[in-house]
Amino acid sequence: EAEVEYQDKTSYSIDVAYPVVDQQQLENLTAAFGGDSGEGEINMLIWTTTPWTLPSSQAISVGADLDYLLVQINTENGPMRLVCSALLLESVMQRLEIEDYKTLATCQGQQLENIVARHPFYDRDIPVLLGEHVTTDAGTGCVHTAPDHGMEDFVVAKQYGIGTLNYILDNGVFHDDVEQFAGQHVYKVDDSVLEVLREQRRLLSCGKFVHSYAHCWRTKTPLIYRATPQWFISMDKNGLLEKAKAAIKDVSWHPDWGQARIEGMLDNSPDWCISRQRTWGVPIALFVHKQTGELHPNTSALVEQVAQLVEKDGIDAWFELDAADLIGADTADYQKVTDTLDVWFDSGVTHESVVNAREELRYPADLYLEGSDQHRGWFQSSLKTAIAINGTAPYKAVLTHGFTVDEHGRKMSKSVGNVISPQKVINDMGADVLRLWIASADFSGEMTVSDEILNRAGDSYRRIRNTARYFLSNLDGFDPAQHAVEHSELLALDRWAIDCAAQLQEEIIGAYDQFQFHQIYQKLHNFCVRDMGGFYLDIIKDRIYTCPEDSLPRRSAQTALYHIAEAFTRWVAPILSFTAHEIWGFMPGKRESSVFLAEWYPLPRLMADEKIDQQDWAAILQAKEAINKVIEDQRNQGVVKGSLGADIQLHAEPELYKSLAKLGDELRFVTITSKASLSP
Repeated sequence: EAEVEYQDKTSYSIDVAYPVVDQQQLENLTAAFGGDSGEGEINMLIWTTTPWTLPSSQAISVGADLDYLLVQINTENGPMRLVCSALLLESVMQRLEIEDYKTLATCQGQQLENIVARHPFYDRDIPVLLGEHVTTDAGTGCVHTAPDHGMEDFVVAKQYGIGTLNYILDNGVFHDDVEQFAGQHVYKVDDSVLEVLREQRRLLSCGKFVHSYAHCWRTKTPLIYRATPQWFISMDKNGLLEKAKAAIKDVSWHPDWGQARIEGMLDNSPDWCISRQRTWGVPIALFVHKQTGELHPNTSALVEQVAQLVEKDGIDAWFELDAADLIGADTADYQKVTDTLDVWFDSGVTHESVVNAREELRYPADLYLEGSDQHRGWFQSSLKTAIAINGTAPYKAVLTHGFTVDEHGRKMSKSVGNVISPQKVINDMGADVLRLWIASADFSGEMTVSDEILNRAGDSYRRIRNTARYFLSNLDGFDPAQHAVEHSELLALDRWAIDCAAQLQEEIIGAYDQFQFHQIYQKLHNFCVRDMGGFYLDIIKDRIYTCPEDSLPRRSAQTALYHIAEAFTRWVAPILSFTAHEIWGFMPGKRESSVFLAEWYPLPRLMADEKIDQQDWAAILQAKEAINKVIEDQRNQGVVKGSLGADIQLHAEPELYKSLAKLGDELRFVTITSKASLSP
């Protein structure tokens, strides 16, 4: 059904009379209606837009609670009585172009059950069934039922013990035993069917009808529904469905609506049809009895033998296999199955054929991730096969992402010309810009991409990269083994910077754990722009450039930069992988051979008994913003050339005064001024 779409199609619209001819049946039917018996042949009237299905007609379905009428009409062939729905009588008479008609009697559909009519052109009994699918939207209320060509038809016929006829071959042609239509294609047989109906005087109306009809989503051609023998995995026999629904609750779903979506899919999950009639694919390597369809008694051993052959010679080993080579004398009674497996089964067992088959991997997988269409596909097939094989879900977590659309919200389409090639972005801007854009988007919905959006991602990338470059450029000549300053000896501002990074690291790890990549992007960008670029790096610049090389103020700042860079490189590694790899090669000190082998870097938090605590720093940051505005105004007026040319006097409320006073002489460094005095 995922491969079916609906388009308008022009079809024949015909009304066909199915005669009730047995005398006893006539009396039963008249008794059922309990009114004026009228005259002429009694017919069940059906309406269809698929004349090609009439050779496969095996029953007529009526609605148990619907009202039906026995109607007297006159035709060119004499008087006739019709059975049809009371609600549809007017539209039926309009189609038949009959103005003069008479209602003889009425009854409910359940009274018509098991009355037998005759096929309009075959010598076949057509019983009347009760079907829940019968509606009064259109037609006659008497539904021609061909279990070969409709899901509802198949279900209702099965309830009454009526099987399929399998008249149509895989190529859409009626097989040679089909009377009158052998060798004709279903798309071309309608006119022949109409001709036969006219000959039998069973065609009461014929017109054209535009309606929504099933089409193939790839080829855009109309489809037919056809019942064929297939291989199924039962959802009920071993409790597979219930076990799968229970396992869902132990999986972490991202976004959380993924759980409700797959539960809904499973609630509507029929037995899983795993066979396909394709000329390629993984074979269903079975031998079945030609008469009974039963599996060969040595099936398990035979499957293993076939597996060994395929491992040695490839998939074609099965298709080229002479059955006698494996089952010997049994070949006379058993035939080789040529069906192939549903590809969802192929991909659905990768937890067994890939994960469990490799020592370096482990089951269950940490994460399965795919688009939102896979709750119907891979997520579901993986779950069902894992439950059947191992009794558990194959994944600890499942992540569902949306699809990329252009700036107008349209799907990427070659015909529209709005496709953005990932390779072109990589060639023009580098892979990490593409990766950063993906991380910045909220994957739970559709993700918008355009040249402008990618350029913005490029700007953000340069900001992050330049922050890393600043870290590295100021660690030149710094050997952490020799020059790192003990944490307790660091300057207060440097301890704050490390604490700021440590606080951010906790948030980033939490976001990674929840796959909230867009939050990581936002936090990382803000850290580079505000905390580092707009505050800390600006302040320590003079200290690093002007203090003696081995002085405490300079080594303190370098130590802070070193610790922050160690953590920073690990933060960006999952997203900006190439950049992180590059930074890693320039970092001082001993380290793992790759950033991808490193674990999170331990960063200390500010102690509760710190002289300047987090509340103080929050107040200091707020004050600095206010100071910057005043200095910027003075600079614009030409009073000072820059902040270092300023001598500032601060007057603060009691709480703020306490916080700023803790900086002491550091106040001028934090405000980047030549002198800073503080008063209550």
